[in-house]
Amino acid sequence: MRIPDDGGVPRTIRHDVVDSTNERAFASLAEGIALDADVHVALGQTSGRGRLGRRWESPTGDGLYLSFIHLPPSPGPPPPAITMAAGLAVLEACGELGLDGARLEWPNDVVVGDAKLAGILVESRGYDPARPHFVVGIGVNVRQRSFPTELAEERLVTSLALEGVTQDPNELLDCLVPRLAARLASTIDSQEDLARDYVDATGLEGARVSVTTGKQRVEGRLLSLDLENGVLVDSVDGPVTLDLAHVHALDRCSL
Repeated sequence: MRIPDDGGVPRTIRHDVVDSTNERAFASLAEGIALDADVHVALGQTSGRGRLGRRWESPTGDGLYLSFIHLPPSPGPPPPAITMAAGLAVLEACGELGLDGARLEWPNDVVVGDAKLAGILVESRGYDPARPHFVVGIGVNVRQRSFPTELAEERLVTSLALEGVTQDPNELLDCLVPRLAARLASTIDSQEDLARDYVDATGLEGARVSVTTGKQRVEGRLLSLDLENGVLVDSVDGPVTLDLAHVHALDRCSL
């Protein structure tokens, strides 16, 4: 690991092949050497993780694997806002490099059609509202032209290369980091705009959706989504509001 001097923020801490960049970010937090906006980026990962503990394939040199340390002021933004901000930043960065037709899929995937391009894992361990901290892990398939059979059987996957965007992971890194910093800042002072942009990026505004929480599943037309009031759905029984923090799935209903 190389830790640069403090002359620039965000700092980029580069690793070769590690267990996961999220683990390296948490180790720096535990050691007391982490700064807000530090970026841990690796050539490859042996234990990359996605949502629900799923493995994130991280072949050396083929993808962008990074973790961004976010230390917002107390009490910090609602956790769902962090994932929304990160997803938008990845979508915008890939778009600037030439990717067309991508969208966000609840809660943390960037997809092209039905194929997954990127995933986001936001973690906070030993959360203290007086000193909020988040590690934003991001994995983007960049150069891959094939994927392990077991991964391809699980769901459709793609990469920037397969979508006709030939880029080096470092070019994507340079494009992504400033967008990520700006979007994370918006989780404090522009939550309404953030939620609106997120819904636009999913393509679900006004669509018939299925929303699942730990206790219920509601189908109906998506009326709104915001960080304060949650997800508002016009169901057959009338408008229903669901707490955003408890939403496990938000999908377009099949016709």
